[in-house]
Amino acid sequence: MSTGAAGLSARYSALVCDLDGVVYRGEAPVPHAVESLVRVDQPIQYATNNASRPPSAVAEHLSRLGVSCGPGDVATSAQAGAWILRERLAEGARVLAIGGPGVAAALEGVGLHPVAPADRSHDVAAVLQGYGASVSAAELGEAAYAIQGGAVWVATNTDATLPTDRGVAPGNGSLVAAVGRACGRDPDAVAGKPEPPLYLLCAQRLGLEPGQVLAVGDRLDTDIEGAVAAGLDSLLVLTGVDDLDACLAAPAHRRPTYVVPDLRALHDDPETPDGDRPPLRALWDAIAAAWSAGDCGADESVTSARRRHADDVLAGLLRR
Repeated sequence: MSTGAAGLSARYSALVCDLDGVVYRGEAPVPHAVESLVRVDQPIQYATNNASRPPSAVAEHLSRLGVSCGPGDVATSAQAGAWILRERLAEGARVLAIGGPGVAAALEGVGLHPVAPADRSHDVAAVLQGYGASVSAAELGEAAYAIQGGAVWVATNTDATLPTDRGVAPGNGSLVAAVGRACGRDPDAVAGKPEPPLYLLCAQRLGLEPGQVLAVGDRLDTDIEGAVAAGLDSLLVLTGVDDLDACLAAPAHRRPTYVVPDLRALHDDPETPDGDRPPLRALWDAIAAAWSAGDCGADESVTSARRRHADDVLAGLLRR
């Protein structure tokens, strides 16, 4: 974990920012997120594993919260899946679109022809499977038939669950698993995090190498793991799914470059204390020390002490 004297956002040419748990929770903004993001001078791509909504709907949501955003600033796993398929298929190729309206829109956006599950009058070259609240067993069956017939199979993402305001529902990964069980194999490719394509699509849009871009997220097993796989530095913000304890226990392929309490840290000088608050650098050093102890097989008392120290530093950072 290393950086210079200026704020984190200034160290990179652009940001790729997750949405749920980072910018908003449902319709409500995450505290300090919007005001922090509007102060970022670099371009931002907002990247989401949610394939059901088209980018225009996501951009409207962000705009309602106060984030200046157009559809071109949003990248979905459906778009990443369509990007993968466009590399493999001829323009105008027929692709079975499973999921919400964002899936068909993504295919149209790259010059492919989306085919609805109810319209299987001709063969399809591929299947793009994404989440949709109304996806039925019959539609999953059409996907399985096409795949068994030789169609290329791309899943937008494999998130097993989907948090809702009523509890946890099966996510796209559960639906992909059902098709895979019928076909006896896994998808040919997965577009969303933690796989690299969604991040690589964002970097291509920005005209930058992955190392010039900072990935911001709240989940170690998707946002951070995907950033590591794609070659981006990453920032774990502790406003969503994963907390500091989860970060301290993370294996190497899920370890972020930086950890911050909230997005105000994008503009903080990591090396300088703020009143009685320690600098961000102190938290990163404490986390690195805890990882090192665990990796080296240190005595549990040493590892526990280092984790407690990281907790204490975070508590100090939260005093504002």
